Amino acid sequence: MKKRYDAEKPSEAYDIADARALMASNIPAMLSGSPAMRFDSEEDASVFFARELDHIKGKAYDKRYPEFTALQMFPVTHEVPEGAESFTYYGYERTGMAKIITNYATDLPRVDIRGEQKTGYVKGVGDSYGYNVQEMRASRMVGKSLDARRADSARYHIDRLTNTLIWMGDKSHKLLGVLSEDNDIPVYALTAGASTKKTSWAEKDADEIVDDVKGMLTQMESSTHGVEKPDRLGIPSDVYISLSLRRIEGTNVSVLKYLQDNLPGLKIVECHELNANSIETNPYAKSGGAAAGGQGVGILYKYDADKLAAEIPLPFLQHPAQYKNLEVEIMCESRVAGVVIYYPMSAMIAVGI
Repeated sequence: MKKRYDAEKPSEAYDIADARALMASNIPAMLSGSPAMRFDSEEDASVFFARELDHIKGKAYDKRYPEFTALQMFPVTHEVPEGAESFTYYGYERTGMAKIITNYATDLPRVDIRGEQKTGYVKGVGDSYGYNVQEMRASRMVGKSLDARRADSARYHIDRLTNTLIWMGDKSHKLLGVLSEDNDIPVYALTAGASTKKTSWAEKDADEIVDDVKGMLTQMESSTHGVEKPDRLGIPSDVYISLSLRRIEGTNVSVLKYLQDNLPGLKIVECHELNANSIETNPYAKSGGAAAGGQGVGILYKYDADKLAAEIPLPFLQHPAQYKNLEVEIMCESRVAGVVIYYPMSAMIAVGI
């Protein structure tokens, strides 16, 4: 994005492409033709609103939505070219083992990695916002900036869909998500509680919850021969609150505190996208939550881009303004490839937490 700067007023930078788009329209003529607008020329009007747009775009780029956790939970990479429609990668499994050898041994065992070629796909995500001539006219006359909330909304909706695609994927567009059924991440079978006969941690006692965590860690350690060592456990936000406030009987220690103290290498994080009623991101959820048969999900994994990563070839981008029907429109887009899973055994999903 090329910008022009005033050395004495760096805050008055503007995107030259926006200024040119405005000049190519009849908007500057309409605005500068009114004495009340106090523009010296059409170019002056174009530059003024190009600066406005630059300010609005900047605010949208800076905006972050903490309620969308996918980009915080998992490493993000931009390795695939933004122009690609598909890409090839390998899902790996380590094979072989070492053994004790004698002097001058010639029969050293061979170790390797077994890779399965996979194809990922890239899809565009887009929306737009804009301002009409009257809004520009009113902005100048009353000395009020254009409403930046439209740009915020454009960013919000692209981030929201990106978050959904990373969690749940999109089967119709061949995008894998962390919770997609066909992503090869193993699923841990939770045991039902002795008294409730249910797997939900909200209905299990402290010992049963600890046994579930122990079982997940043990199964990963056993199935990978200790190679994969997870450092994150994501659980539904409502379960996290429950474990935080539920004391172990006869103590002042919460179940969550007990797990954190005894598993210092494992960070337990809350994530509302894993809740039993989060139908937008959890394929096992239902709108009525657990009462309607929805299931919360837990995910144990290693935070490592070499194991699993959210691939975003093109982060949120706002294009230069376009003139359309007495309106300036700003097109926004991103390109998303969902999740790339290099080592499926480095993660584990538990349905029904």
